[in-house]
Amino acid sequence: MNEIKLRVVTLYKNYFTDFFDKQKQKVKDKILWTFRIIETQQHIPTDYFKHITGTDGLYEIRVKYGSDIFRIFCFFDEGKLIVLANGFQKKTQKTPKSEIEKALKIKIEYEQEK
Repeated sequence: MNEIKLRVVTLYKNYFTDFFDKQKQKVKDKILWTFRIIETQQHIPTDYFKHITGTDGLYEIRVKYGSDIFRIFCFFDEGKLIVLANGFQKKTQKTPKSEIEKALKIKIEYEQEK
């Protein structure tokens, strides 16, 4: 099946890959499947992609595998380019503030280097 990409998910440095490389293969497969949804669907369900309230342009990619929940922070560049920041396994109801702050620092670093 030849899917048309409406957006492109891309990496910035090794922030995301450090997280990704530590995951089991089935989790990696689910993460990549979720990226394909984000790249090819006109309207992305909030189950998979959501703006982080109270931030300037920070989003989270939401991945669920079994009872495990993972979050990957990202942001847009030039409208259709989605830049991956950090990822983590979510173990509490509320997203840890330290993870959001880390993602915002990565976003600022990316924008300064452009």
